[in-house]
Amino acid sequence: MPKTQHKWNADDMTDRTGRTVVITGANSGLGLATADALARAGAHVVLAVRDPRRGEAAAATVRGAKGRLEVRRLDLADLASVREFAGEWQGRIDVLVNNAGVMNVPEGTTKDGFETQFGTNHLGHFALTNLLLPHVTDRVVTVSSGMHRYPGARIHFENLNLTGEYSPMAAYAQSKLANLLFTLELQRRLTEAGSRVRALAAHPGWAATNLQGHDASALRRIAMQVGNRLFAQDDRAGALPTLYAATQDLPGASYVGPDGLNEMRGAPTLVGRSRAASDPEAARRLWTVSEELTGVTFPQLPEPSRAARA
Repeated sequence: MPKTQHKWNADDMTDRTGRTVVITGANSGLGLATADALARAGAHVVLAVRDPRRGEAAAATVRGAKGRLEVRRLDLADLASVREFAGEWQGRIDVLVNNAGVMNVPEGTTKDGFETQFGTNHLGHFALTNLLLPHVTDRVVTVSSGMHRYPGARIHFENLNLTGEYSPMAAYAQSKLANLLFTLELQRRLTEAGSRVRALAAHPGWAATNLQGHDASALRRIAMQVGNRLFAQDDRAGALPTLYAATQDLPGASYVGPDGLNEMRGAPTLVGRSRAASDPEAARRLWTVSEELTGVTFPQLPEPSRAARA
């Protein structure tokens, strides 16, 4: 009988001792599962979370960690908090995982007046990444979603807050499309700067987390609960694409997702993205707009960033 092909899982990670990983939104769901796996592999994992008490409680659930777990406050919906987090950082970051996010929430704005999903999922991470980039030695992994393919998904450059035309799903799709365009342009800029730091993206497929519990629609919340029971992967399986992108030797701008039907579940593999998510001109335009909105620009990279660790 032919041998069953081995599919990558967290046990295949090499030892991460001596490496530092910052994970946003790591107090629950995919972020906590990612932190758990990396800490077990020996990494020093920083849980960058909005509520440090919840972060400490989450860190206490990790068993068998060989690496140190550390909790720091970060509110991606508040650019002052993002600047404070980055300004206090000292030392190297091997991997930055932009994991935190909100999904299909009611219409609202961040502290800085941006539509909640675009402001949190994209602009907060855009600012954080550029502010921390001089410390990053290996890669930036940004968690997107299959929802970037939502019918009609685009960046509403003329109305980024979707004022007067707000739809929770359209806003979420815009933010996840922005994640992929950000990754594309970040990699272009890193390459142009001569840096060996890589920008990658990942998506979990359909993973059962508490993210769906905040949906603006009660009907969708019920449907998600049913779907989670019948079809979804658990958070550990959902974290595998992020872990794969964070630890494996992949080309810059790669996008990782599950290998199953419609990328809903399965082992991590390289996957494709929509035409809208592959548009270099839209990526450049989004970068320019994001710089204007956040006041954060692509940094001057120090020499250490040009020699990323293997």
